[in-house]
Amino acid sequence: MSSLTLAISLFFHLVATVVWIGGLVIITLLVWPEMRRALDSSPALLALLTRLRRRFVPWSNFSLVVLVVTGLAQMTANPNYDGMLVIDNEWSRAMLLKHLAIAGMVVCGVVLQYVVTPALERAGLLLERGKGDPAAWERLRRREIRLTQLNVILGLAVLGFTAWATAI
Repeated sequence: MSSLTLAISLFFHLVATVVWIGGLVIITLLVWPEMRRALDSSPALLALLTRLRRRFVPWSNFSLVVLVVTGLAQMTANPNYDGMLVIDNEWSRAMLLKHLAIAGMVVCGVVLQYVVTPALERAGLLLERGKGDPAAWERLRRREIRLTQLNVILGLAVLGFTAWATAI
């Protein structure tokens, strides 16, 4: 791979990392806590959470695609890469752990997108119409928060394993 191609790949990889992991960190540590303080459990909170989810999910999904494409290109160009599932050096061990953490993030994201979020939005609509169970909505909300926090922890692990692999 030429230096220019590698530089372009690294640039897009870093931007996608900032969008995906940075977005998760900002939402988890700053946005959600302040929204809950400011809006309590009002209908405005439900609407705002839904709007944020709808804005962030396409960006995070696109970032994941960019990360996979650029990451595979970079990995195969690395002199430490000896082949798929060949784990014979410290770099390949770091990459294995990084990819396991990424797989965990993907699983969390799929559960959030296709299980928790639809249930949360249904529960929110019912609450807005005065027919929902606030306790059920809160349980789903706590599940969303726990999965997102786990995603943040896994994202930080990805960054740590990347640093380890880069230092080798």
